[in-house]
Amino acid sequence: MGNEHSPRSGGTSGKTNDGCRQEEEANGKHRHDPEGHHTNDQACKHDQDHEHNHEHKHEHNNDHAHNHDHRHEKSHAHGHAHGGGHHHGHHHGIGGHHDHGREGNKQGLTIALIITAGIMLLEFFGGLWTGSLALLSDSGHMLSDASSLVLSLIAIGFAAKPASPAKTFGFYRFEILAALFNGVTLFVIAGIIMWEAYERLLDPPQVASGTMMGIAAIGLLANLLSALALMRKGNVHENVNLRSAYLHILGDALGSVGAIVAGLVMWAFGWYAADPIISVVVALLILKGAWGVINQTVHILMEGTPSRIRLPDVQQALQGIAGVIDVHDLHVWTITSGLDSLSCHMVVEDQADGQHILQQAIQLIEQRFGIGHATIQIENSTIRHEELKV
Repeated sequence: MGNEHSPRSGGTSGKTNDGCRQEEEANGKHRHDPEGHHTNDQACKHDQDHEHNHEHKHEHNNDHAHNHDHRHEKSHAHGHAHGGGHHHGHHHGIGGHHDHGREGNKQGLTIALIITAGIMLLEFFGGLWTGSLALLSDSGHMLSDASSLVLSLIAIGFAAKPASPAKTFGFYRFEILAALFNGVTLFVIAGIIMWEAYERLLDPPQVASGTMMGIAAIGLLANLLSALALMRKGNVHENVNLRSAYLHILGDALGSVGAIVAGLVMWAFGWYAADPIISVVVALLILKGAWGVINQTVHILMEGTPSRIRLPDVQQALQGIAGVIDVHDLHVWTITSGLDSLSCHMVVEDQADGQHILQQAIQLIEQRFGIGHATIQIENSTIRHEELKV
């Protein structure tokens, strides 16, 4: 097998069209599928015509036909057909839509970090100047928010790194790990709040309610502005990394609301037990959000099927393609938020056009189920393989 690579600069490279026709007459005519690919047992060359403007030509002495279609789209699909010959259909994309979404998330996190860090420094130096322990403690709380935002930003940066031979899926999963860490820290923070509330319920201390409400109002304003930036610029509903940082900020906002309500109750009625009771309510709300993040990230790390996908629906849709006999070893999983992947084996009729069926399957998977990264192995009755463990 020989490989030749030559840049295209307005003309053609390798064999001329006349040379190809002469070889076709000697070796048998070429049949083409609807996409214009060679599907006969012998192929003259590969024609890769994409935006990089270079052409690859592969000559084979074996009984192989290869088809490559490189398009700059968000899809990335591989298909392999096994039978009398090997048919390979490839669609490669750079995931532009996903990169655009990541840029918006990055902008939202950056704005939220600037707001949070600014209020944190204001409260810290204000606490040193006034000697207020409440201001210093709230600046420490802001520090935890800023740390979660920094971690999420770092995760987005890592996820943008290109794949390598050692990391073939790239660094997308770093976003999931960051989200898991943020979810665990939310659990720890909620636990600390509940423990402190328990001790205060046993012996409720007197609290300067006026100062407490003023500090809480400043914190609430900062948290609302940060949350608004994340919601407008990023995707807090689908991106688990951004959602974990958003929940950190939202937890602080709820804490500030609780502090204002508790301050009003203590100022009006002198009932100091209101502070720990409301703190417990806030902690429970934080735990609810944190559990959702942890559950989602662990599900992704365990290669679970995305919640929006029903595997029987995918299998039924693929088996509905004309010429398909069976679909097995079907897997759908999430690489990172908004980037799902699929792999399966499709058994087709012996006389069926494997490349045509493959193209239909790729389009169906992307258009109906929103999965742009698919690896599909086409098989016929001549193929035998061991039952896979997964």
